[in-house]
Amino acid sequence: MTKRFESIIAVDDILLAQELEAILGKDAEKALLAALDNDKNQYDPRSIVTGFIVAVSDDNATVDIGYKSEGVVPIEEFAEGEATIGAKVQVMITEVKPSGELALSKRQADLQIGWNQVLGSNKEGDRVKGRVVRKIKGGLLVDIGVPVFLPASQVDLRRAPDVGEYIGQEIEAEIIKIDAERKNIVVSRRKVLEEERKKNRENLVKELHVGDLREGVVKNITDFGAFIDLGGLDGLLHITDMSWGRVNHPSEVVKIGQHIEVV
Repeated sequence: MTKRFESIIAVDDILLAQELEAILGKDAEKALLAALDNDKNQYDPRSIVTGFIVAVSDDNATVDIGYKSEGVVPIEEFAEGEATIGAKVQVMITEVKPSGELALSKRQADLQIGWNQVLGSNKEGDRVKGRVVRKIKGGLLVDIGVPVFLPASQVDLRRAPDVGEYIGQEIEAEIIKIDAERKNIVVSRRKVLEEERKKNRENLVKELHVGDLREGVVKNITDFGAFIDLGGLDGLLHITDMSWGRVNHPSEVVKIGQHIEVV
């Protein structure tokens, strides 16, 4: 029978520790503990992690994030065709159950990532573009990557009778308030319109001459006349200049929103 020999190498614990310290430095133990602690914190609730979808059912998608157990994400949090096996996905850990099971949310991760991007690249006074998604108490909700609040008083130059008519529209607005802690952003479309109106007014003043024929829009009607928007500058059309005949009230001749030519 052929004899089998195994080579056994004796390791001196002290010598090994000295070798590791020489390679990693004197803080090797602290660095190792810190690394282990960081790895543990990576899976704390509210953490955003990257994983891969390993199974899909009618109700959930199972995601492997490298933890000791897999987690599940409600299937309704995915867009159509997005939940496929092998797909890479970012999710938020919403709960680590006593059993070690994970509850995950893609929707909350997307929202948090969106907030980080918006808050990281914008400040008060910046202009943003977004789509009006719905009417809420006091104003509108606008999607600029995250939902932001547009107060009814800031929707237009004059308060709109029904702000709901803006739903579905793409708008440009100015950020007037950021509360990062509460994840609350307030925007104003009115400020953008006022600035544009001011620029138009300055240009119009340079262009206007007595006797010019101009087209304008009736913006307001009073007992003594109507105010006409000439494209950034309002002019008064007096009741006595509305017609060759007698006019009892300006509303007999013009209506708000009507396009007319004036001199």
